[in-house]
Amino acid sequence: MLVLALRSVRQRPGRFLATLLSAFLGAAIVMAFNSLHDTAGAPDVDAVSSETLRTAAGVVGGYGTLLVFFAVASALTVNVRQRAAELELLRCSGATPGQIRRMVVGEAVAVALVGTAAAVLPALLLVELFQDTGQVAASVDHSFGTVALSSGVFVTPAASAGAALLALRRVTRGRRRTVRRRPVFAWAALVAGAVAASSTFALSARDEMLMAFPAQGAILLSVGFALMAPRLLTGVLGRLALGGASGWLAVRNLRRRAGELSGILMALILFTAVSTATLTMQAVESDEVAASGLVKSVDAKNLETLNYTVVGIIVVFVCVMLVNSLYAATTYRGREFGQQRLAGATPGQVLGVVGVEGLVLTVAGLLFGTLAALAGIVPFTVVRSDAVLPGQLAGVWTAVATVGAAATVGTSLFTARRVLRTPAVRAVGVAA
Repeated sequence: MLVLALRSVRQRPGRFLATLLSAFLGAAIVMAFNSLHDTAGAPDVDAVSSETLRTAAGVVGGYGTLLVFFAVASALTVNVRQRAAELELLRCSGATPGQIRRMVVGEAVAVALVGTAAAVLPALLLVELFQDTGQVAASVDHSFGTVALSSGVFVTPAASAGAALLALRRVTRGRRRTVRRRPVFAWAALVAGAVAASSTFALSARDEMLMAFPAQGAILLSVGFALMAPRLLTGVLGRLALGGASGWLAVRNLRRRAGELSGILMALILFTAVSTATLTMQAVESDEVAASGLVKSVDAKNLETLNYTVVGIIVVFVCVMLVNSLYAATTYRGREFGQQRLAGATPGQVLGVVGVEGLVLTVAGLLFGTLAALAGIVPFTVVRSDAVLPGQLAGVWTAVATVGAAATVGTSLFTARRVLRTPAVRAVGVAA
């Protein structure tokens, strides 16, 4: 089965392009930040630079590992779902479940190793960022040693293997148990997020941990909303009454595919909440420090750099997840589009349906993501500046909404236009 896995990757590399891109980005981030441990351990590095490097490596390295897992899992879930018929044929031909698992895991690990090898060069360019901001001495030389290399060689393939097993389990066994457990974890995250956010009021405006509690609250609340994505999407659709044929078909399609689209909604909620909350609170903090006439400490600069870096990583990964998932999901609807056109729908009407679907997903993701972000922003702003809603929120939210809408609606329409280039009769015949 391992030989079959390697042959499958070699013969049809396009099938694994999304997984390769996720593994490449993940390995680059994991190795780049873990290489800071190697750099901090060099004998000629001063104490301040060493602390900055180790802090960044510990915080962002952990986020990076989690994001690698979720990004690869998202890509592999779509990949395995679209290959359900192929995997069923292998099973009927005599392949055991264990052999199929080894094949899928072997494919994921092989692709992850290729992505890791390609990510070594980008991982060498990180220390200059901290030197440009004055947080690390210019005399410090970047070291790419055993910690960075081992994290790339072992963490990324291990995360890919785990994601492959999870994706295969979801497709072959269904999601009944997962759906039953989701409300429990979702409510636990919502309660924990509310407690963390409300704890902000117990702190003073000068407390070093002031930003930590509202940020954790926003993240936990967004996780809770994300876990409830199928129910949230169904609830939003239940109150929609869109006019016209495109609106009616869009709502019908979204209701029918709510379970499949919940992963996209989860990514949008997390992206909106984390990006909006972190960037807005950091902007408020920077403006308050500037207004007071004080100079930012090294710890404050470190926190600011980490905030922007974490948000940047999240933006990249969420966009990759959205683009991968939407591209694969829309491409897979070739037969559906062909049937609609044979029934009398024009290509413009089909694109209209896809556009409305993307718009509804975007609005739902922005709505619940914004609610989670506000739960952290409001307590922080009240304590830090005596205001309720900061003036910086409008600009940050507009930028976040623009990126989310462009990734969701833009990818859906672009992919649908490519799919519609295939004649309707051929699309229905090939898919059948």
